[in-house]
Amino acid sequence: MATTETSRTNTAPQQLPYHKVKIKKPGQRACNEPNAKGKFCGGHLKRWYYMTDAVEQACGDVAKAWGPNTEVYRCEHCKTLYLPNPETPSGLNVAGEGQLSVFGLTIPPKEK
Repeated sequence: MATTETSRTNTAPQQLPYHKVKIKKPGQRACNEPNAKGKFCGGHLKRWYYMTDAVEQACGDVAKAWGPNTEVYRCEHCKTLYLPNPETPSGLNVAGEGQLSVFGLTIPPKEK
């Protein structure tokens, strides 16, 4: 089990000239990049639609490297880019899958 853990952490994402790139950990919602004081940034990771970002349009290296529709998250403070974890299903809510309600699922729909 230790070999699989080290192999996951050794896979570094492709670095871009003007952006620092990391891979999100499963369930990660805050930035873990250390700042100048050595503390974690802690900024929220938000989905970044880089094709509509005016500053990124001038730079253009993200679109050239990954294409126009890649799922990318960006820290709101330090602007570090995070790629989704390949082990985590894409499009899943950060709160998790949720629970099925016992109300309404066992009752048949009303007839007209």
